[in-house]
Parts: sequence; C-alpha cells; structure tokens
Amino acid sequence: MPGTSPHFQLGLLFRFVFGVRSPVGLASRLLPSGGIVILYHSESLELLEVFSFSNRETMIFSSPQEKGCHKHWSWRGIMASSLMGLLLLQAVSWASGARPCIPKSFGYSSVVCVCNATYCDSLDPLVFPAPGNFSRYESTRSGRRMEMSTGTIQANRTGTGLLLTLQPEEKFQKVKGFGGAMTDAAGLNILALSPSAQNLLLKSYFSTEGIEYNIIRVPMASCDFSISTYTYDDYLDDFQLQNFSLSEEDTKLKIPLIHRALKMTQRPISLFASPWTSPTWLKTNGAVNGKGSLKGQPGDIYHQTWANYFVKFLNAYAEHKLKFWAVTVENEPTAGLITGYPFQCLGFTAEHQRDFIAHDLGPVLANSTHRDVLLLMLDDQRLLLPKWAEVVLNDPVAAKYVHGIAVHWYMDFLAPAKSTLGETHRLFPNTMLFASEACVGSKFWEQSVRLGSWDRGMQYSHSIITNLLYHVAGWTDWNLALNLEGGPNWVRNFVDSPIIVDIAKDTFYKQPMFYHLGHFSKFIPENSQRVGLVASEKNDLDTVALIRPDGSAVVVVLNRSSKDVPLTISDPAIGFLETISPGYSIHTYLWRRQ
Repeated sequence: MPGTSPHFQLGLLFRFVFGVRSPVGLASRLLPSGGIVILYHSESLELLEVFSFSNRETMIFSSPQEKGCHKHWSWRGIMASSLMGLLLLQAVSWASGARPCIPKSFGYSSVVCVCNATYCDSLDPLVFPAPGNFSRYESTRSGRRMEMSTGTIQANRTGTGLLLTLQPEEKFQKVKGFGGAMTDAAGLNILALSPSAQNLLLKSYFSTEGIEYNIIRVPMASCDFSISTYTYDDYLDDFQLQNFSLSEEDTKLKIPLIHRALKMTQRPISLFASPWTSPTWLKTNGAVNGKGSLKGQPGDIYHQTWANYFVKFLNAYAEHKLKFWAVTVENEPTAGLITGYPFQCLGFTAEHQRDFIAHDLGPVLANSTHRDVLLLMLDDQRLLLPKWAEVVLNDPVAAKYVHGIAVHWYMDFLAPAKSTLGETHRLFPNTMLFASEACVGSKFWEQSVRLGSWDRGMQYSHSIITNLLYHVAGWTDWNLALNLEGGPNWVRNFVDSPIIVDIAKDTFYKQPMFYHLGHFSKFIPENSQRVGLVASEKNDLDTVALIRPDGSAVVVVLNRSSKDVPLTISDPAIGFLETISPGYSIHTYLWRRQ
C-alpha cells in the first residue's frame, strides 16, 4: 500500500481479518523475546485488543472486555507474512514493560501521545547496557518517542563524519536537576481528570516509568495561573501575620499532588518556592498587580513583615510534611516596576533586592528553623545579567545569604548566553546559576497551544543544552499541565505546556516538549557533572556531555536541521560509538565507563 503508514496498513488488516468496524489505531513494540501489539479505537482510545507473543509460534489475543480470556492463534496462520512484515516496518527494539505512544496529529509538525484513564505510553526503568555497549534513546519529528536501541562500542573508528570526543578530565558544574511548576492551574487540570488518569499523568513526570523529574516549583499564593487573586494574609495591617493561612489551592490542590509525586519517585525531589505579590497592604500601590513595591525602606516593619511571611509559608508547608530546598526572592522583580503590569507582581530594583536580602530576608531565614533553605536571587530574565548579580553580590552582607541566581528564558533572544550567563559565572564562579522558568506561547505573536509542535520541543532542548554549556545547574519548566486553551489563567495569559489536558474527554496529550525534557531529566540525575565534549569540525548539532554520579557517561545530541549527520562519539577510555543523528531528532546516549 504505497503512501500509507504501517499503522494505517495494520489497521486495515485487523479490520479485514477480525471484523473490527470502528476506526482503528495501532501501537506496537517488538521485543527480543516477542512483542506487543495494541489495537485501539482511534477516537475514544478504548482498548479493543492487546496482542502479545513470546515467540514466532503463538500470538495471544487478550480483550479488555474479556479479562482472563485469551484466544490462541497460530502464528503461521492467515496473518503470518502480512502482519510480521508490517510490524517490522514500524517497530523498534524495546526492553520489556514499556508501552508505546498512541500518536495523534493536530496538523502541526509532529504528533502528541494520547493518554487516558486506561492507557498511557511509558518507559522502562533505566537499565545500563552491558560493558562494551551503549544505549541510544531517540525521539524524532516523524514520531519516535524516546525509543531505545543498543549498539556496540568499537575499538577502532570506522566512521568518517563528525567526531565528538569526550574529555572527562575537563569538569564543569554539577547538576541540580529538571522539573516543572505545580501552579494552581496545573493542580486544577490534573485533578479534573479521573483518578486513574491523574495517576498516569503524575507517573509520566515522576516515576521510573516516566521522565523522573526531581524539581517542583511552587508559587507562594496566587499568580496569573490562578483563577482568582489572593495572598496568605489579606487582613489589613496584620504586621504580626496572625491571620496567615494557606489557601484551599494549597491544601486541596498543590500539597496533595506533591505528596502523590513524592510517593511515585525513586529520586529525592527538591521543592523551591517563589512569591508573585505581597499582601496589598504592604505595597505602595495597594494592588496585587501594576507598578508597586514594598512600602518604606529595607529594615523597616514592611520589609520585616514580608520576610517573616516567607518563614510563615515554610512553617505552614512543614506542617503538611513538605520541606523546601530553596526560595527565590521574588518572581520577576522588574515586572512590578512597569506601569499597568497585568498580573501579580512586586517591584524591586537590583539595589532594593540587595538591601532587602541583606537587612531582612537573609537574616530572617538564617535565624529561623529554615536556615538550611537556600536563597536564589533575581528569578528574572538573564538579560539583567551580569549587572544585577554585580549589584547584589558585590555587597558582602547580601552575598553571604545568596546561594544562587535564578533566570527565566523569555528574553533569551535578546541576551546571548556568553555575555550574560558566561560572564556572570566568570565574575561569581561559586554562585549557582539555575533556570527557574520557561514556556512557549507567551509572546503576543505566538499561538498559545500548538498540539504536537516539534519546533517547540526543539526550543526546549536547545535552551537546556545552551544553559548547561554556560554553567547552569538546572532547568525548570513552567506549568506541569494546562488545558486546551493554555489555562486557566485569570488574565487570559495563556501559554503552552508539555502536557495538555482535555477535561471533557478525560484525556491528556504528551507533547514533543515533554519528551525533549525527558531526554535530560531521566538520564541526568542530581550531582551529575558536565564534562568536556570537543567536535572535530564546525557543525549544526547541539551537544552536551555529562558524567553521572555512578561514573557512567551521558551525551545528548540535538539535530535542529533537516540533514542527517553521520557521527562518531569517542570516549578515550572505552572506544568509539558509531551512530547517525537524523534530521529533526534528539538522542541521548548512555554507557558505562568502567
């Protein structure tokens, strides 16, 4: 059937052989010992049949409607040549247990993977290849999603193309991790799904079956991705914060979901919190949004109260058995310096932030039971670097309280990494750089949600690699999940997300962005260290290399061009990995070095 996909051909074949009259979709994986074929209704995603086979003799057909009832068919029967041939066209080798993507196109450059209450694609827990071999995980614009294959490391180079040479002795920053934000909107969308779908979504992010996030950002009270504006103490002039209390958004949405994520993960998860606005009675403009800063001067009752608010927040979450790794001083402090800014903000100049840290927030945290919670300054566009860092960190009092500098990605196109991140690291090599927020669809010329956009996935992975190459220790996405509109958002500031929830269908879509992030988060655990990787010639690939805490090597290769690139990766201690980087693909390579 020229011009048709193997999935389409198999769908027609199953409809012919088994009399399935509904629209048919198919996903499959071949395993070294057999395989699995999933036949599903392509509109409702109802599982029609699950076909598994352990050898070439027998295929077992299991209907979800007839649990425990299996039909045995001869593999040499009517489907022998047709089915096996077509399966081989579209299947790749997978370790047992992983479930394939059920793809759906919405007319953009690639596909989403469709999940519901009964099915979601998954990955195997990470298993190292045998010594002398490497694993390759591949995602492509054409529809592959973190598909694993293995290869043999060669003693001698046979390729003639680009050579990437690992330099493990050249060591750079250690990695903190990767993750996303548990906003009110994310919580509302996740909990709008059925319990089974909720679990599959959370597993996709946090379990060994998923991409194993280890960072969660938590807004302190409301932000634009809330359905109302609130703080934790909206009682006028309550300087003792006697009326401070968490909201239902915390106690019914964010906290329960974070606990569920913690139960699913095998990695320690680090939480960090960011405030958008103080209570309005502490602000010069008396409003959650618009141009406004804290009243008074650093060291006074307004600034001390705002610093104490952080401790109250940390205390309140501790009562719910959640401990934070870090807090940022303020989300996008320059937003509150803009007249008419549309949503929650609190303005700081660099000088104001320096003095607030030195006189208020730094000492208050240090003298609290949360003295081990780290403080990240800036939490705004890297365009502000290195100037903002120089203002704050050249003050020895403020500097002693600051662990790191958090950056957002929205103005990166105006701010080259070398002159911002690179120069800041040169000036302050012992201060962590940390990417704390990113999303696509926020600019006025961008469509909020583009289901299946491969370009948006490439934007994510290009940003992550660039950040890693310029000393950044972690990368945090914005909302973990949004709806089809890119919300909810009380000011309609809709954006895209790696997971989009279709509440009416009890379905969620895992976008290319999700898998691009997974090419890093799953394979680069906390305390991995970036090392040198040198190319033999100028090329269009984005590449980065790291050594994991267990001593194994990870290399990520992103090809944003349409051209296939023959490639050799050299590890001087081990040998040569001969491979190819297809156009519009991302690969993660993993191998033992001992």
